[in-house]
Amino acid sequence: MIVRTPRRLHLGMIDPTGSLGRRFGSIGVALEGGYEIKVTPAGSLTIEADEEDRKVIERVVKELNLKYETGLDYYIEVRRSIPRHIGLGSTTQLTLAIASAILRIAKKEVPIEDVAFSLGRSRESGASLYVFKYGGLVIDGGVKDKYPPLVMRHEFPENWAFLLVIPKVKRGLSEEEEKDIMFGSNFGKVEIAKEISHRLLLGLIPALVERDIESFGRFLSEIQELVGSHFSTFQGGTFREDIGIIVEILKELTYGAGQSSWGPTVYGLIKKEEFNLVKTKVIDSLNDYGIKAEVELGIPRNKGAEIVGENLFLERLISGVK
Repeated sequence: MIVRTPRRLHLGMIDPTGSLGRRFGSIGVALEGGYEIKVTPAGSLTIEADEEDRKVIERVVKELNLKYETGLDYYIEVRRSIPRHIGLGSTTQLTLAIASAILRIAKKEVPIEDVAFSLGRSRESGASLYVFKYGGLVIDGGVKDKYPPLVMRHEFPENWAFLLVIPKVKRGLSEEEEKDIMFGSNFGKVEIAKEISHRLLLGLIPALVERDIESFGRFLSEIQELVGSHFSTFQGGTFREDIGIIVEILKELTYGAGQSSWGPTVYGLIKKEEFNLVKTKVIDSLNDYGIKAEVELGIPRNKGAEIVGENLFLERLISGVK
């Protein structure tokens, strides 16, 4: 069995104060190029992955067995991965990929939302969960008692894309570091949350529906500035102090820009056909500042994770017979 997941850009959180009884509320968008993982039953647990992914997989297999009696004996091979802690949703995508495959092999039907919550994911943001399930652009309604509910999912225009800049600097926060901030302190301002909500409901979303890339980019940048104000105490400014200049570069050269999650990935909204031209300009600007970074194309993905048999020809043949 093969599982292929999206990557996730995190476009921001709305209200960490919980002023209306729900905390956070997140915005995310799916990109191509996530995990590809092979999972099959085996005589023992064998994992072929790098050390960080291996630790996550071992934990998921054990916790899944405790909760759903799915067993421990699987062969798991990570064929393509998302780099860890750079703002692209690696932990949730890996966790849900492994859990979905094992549950299917074990013939257990459990809603993916319940699986995510039981494995410690989506406790503050539902963006990665709903990107995994649906793809496209997703918005959740904030945390109350359990996982945050999905309140909107919309197709992302296929001729839009993101230019991703991944600088060679310190990685983003780990899950434990993030948890200490999210649940260990009260932060943010209600006034900022109101400004974000206003721009989201009457700016970003209508621009997406109308496929107005200029308006969408403008509101995206404004929302990112406001989100950064919520988190400025923890990251040295509106954006991480070591990548703030990259955001400014992308604001000048793309339709809108921001920092994904805790960074260091920075993104700029573009039309897909503009990538090579904009990439050249961005690299020139980065070189002017002596910034070393990977620059790549982030292609929107309007579908969630795929789980298929390894023999795709046989799978299609069986599907056709049905």
